[in-house]
Amino acid sequence: MNRRTFLRSAIAVAAGARLRGQGAASEWGGPVMDIHLHLRQNADGNVHHIEGAGVAKAVLLSSAAAAAHAKEIIAAYPGRFVWFASTDVTQPDAIERLRAALQDGAMGLGEMKSRVEAAGPEMQRVYALAAERDVPVTIHFQEVSQPGSVGTYNTGLKKFDAMLKAFPRTKFFGHADAFWANVSADYAEDTAYPTGRIKPGGVSDRLLTDYANLYADMSANSCNNFLNRDPEFAAGFLDRHQDKLMFGSDCQCLDGRGGGTANNRCVARATLTALKTLASPGVFRKITWENAGRLVIR
Repeated sequence: MNRRTFLRSAIAVAAGARLRGQGAASEWGGPVMDIHLHLRQNADGNVHHIEGAGVAKAVLLSSAAAAAHAKEIIAAYPGRFVWFASTDVTQPDAIERLRAALQDGAMGLGEMKSRVEAAGPEMQRVYALAAERDVPVTIHFQEVSQPGSVGTYNTGLKKFDAMLKAFPRTKFFGHADAFWANVSADYAEDTAYPTGRIKPGGVSDRLLTDYANLYADMSANSCNNFLNRDPEFAAGFLDRHQDKLMFGSDCQCLDGRGGGTANNRCVARATLTALKTLASPGVFRKITWENAGRLVIR
């Protein structure tokens, strides 16, 4: 294929993607933005997932080392993707890598997932960089090791108010099982996915109420578990924090419809369905589009 033919093909693909993205908006009653889509090695895999799930735009979460790959996908599908950058914060050049990624077009930092304390010196340097560059940082909070995510990461959510006070200009996006399990006041950090009724007064709920710089990434099985374990509480939570919540997928399926998974389940679709059931149309629109547009794209 010569260069001219290649460019014509690329333009046609991009135009088709834009049209499909506009059509996808009608499935959920309006456009949807996914703030948590991990970069896939197959470039088409990223757009296959958002198209299948009825998503118009997504944040690609990429390592800083994969910046070129992320930018290629963004260029191939104009208007469909932006990217966040991450790296292992225990490495001595971590901040330099993240700073370079932001200079190269990354719109935020994350998913930050290292085996450190959330209030430790490594992460504090990340928070300072995020404030300096006025970009959000997505944090994976995990207190319980599990087969698909061995170890613990950014521990100490129950004391995280110290960081929210210390870095008031940093926009924190809370994510993962410890964040969503801690919506309940009785969470004992003994399981990743607690069940049963939620006890009001949990740490995550309180921090979202008390600190203007904390927001929530509503992705993965952890958030889906929260939405479904106590629907009555979840509906009130969505209404109460409607300006601070953003839909995300963190889904491993191949096609936005559950393909390639053992249970044929798409987490993105499951979460959007739960949100559609629990939230009013106005709140749903904020969570699935408006809040991310305000905080990520600006």
